[in-house]
Amino acid sequence: MPGFDWLNQFLSRLQGYPVWQVLLELLIIGAIVYMVVRFVQGTRAAGALRTVLLVLVACTVLVRLASQRDMFPRLDQLYTRFLGFLAIALVVIFQPELRRALIRMGELPAVGPIFRGMTSTSETTPVVDAVVGACKFLSKNKFGAIIAVERQVGLREVLEGSKPLNADVSPELLQSIFWPNNPLHDMAVVIRGRKIIAASVQFPLADPDEVADSRLGTRHRAAVGLTRATDALVVVVSEETGAISLAERGALMRWLTPESLRDELLKRLRPDIAHVSAGSGDEADIRDLSGEPVDTSILEDKDRSSTEKSA
Repeated sequence: MPGFDWLNQFLSRLQGYPVWQVLLELLIIGAIVYMVVRFVQGTRAAGALRTVLLVLVACTVLVRLASQRDMFPRLDQLYTRFLGFLAIALVVIFQPELRRALIRMGELPAVGPIFRGMTSTSETTPVVDAVVGACKFLSKNKFGAIIAVERQVGLREVLEGSKPLNADVSPELLQSIFWPNNPLHDMAVVIRGRKIIAASVQFPLADPDEVADSRLGTRHRAAVGLTRATDALVVVVSEETGAISLAERGALMRWLTPESLRDELLKRLRPDIAHVSAGSGDEADIRDLSGEPVDTSILEDKDRSSTEKSA
């Protein structure tokens, strides 16, 4: 068929290349496409990506068919230039996903230790002990709290409008910040190194459909939202149940004891221990200490609060 001359030319060109080379290129392209689809699966970007691909394929086929018949030569030239602008537009549209991909690349074992914030056990252990001690007290008294520990990716963007502290980390200070009726207790604190750099910090909230358990409240959604965009660790204490949770890369580990919380924090903050992935970041999983997803129906007797209240 005359309209498919371009396809015949493409197939004839392929015959001029070694078979192994063509197969290798197709394998690499397929792997890249699979990684992209896997990375955006379950996110808001997935729908936009599908739409862009469908429109792009449809427009390409129509323009190529028209140009083969010499019907719209100027349209073919305009479409070729449009593809250049589309590449820039895609960078803008998928900026959050591209940023998250770069963050994941920075967490690779070969790269992470070079830029890791905490460089020694002497720095890490006192901070972890202070956070765990505060969480033990807050959990026992069912005082809500959300504590973020900054790692490689800076949290300067979320600190806008917060209350700067720059105070040494201690369990007493954390307990006083999250004491009920304290003006700072409703939002989060951020720890950088051995300092509490800010309190009353507002984190970006994950959408309800991005959290596996819809009954979780705003603190847990804020923890998921921040850890999806950065590599920070976020500890959450529920004011309804006193449950301690740890969020990393958009995944939640719930119902931690103070001892298990300490182990998990040390495992993720100490440079001499391999980084442990807490999830793919596609949808916030709820996991137990074994790393297996938790059946959220088991939590119904423990979490009876509505999602309108802070968890």
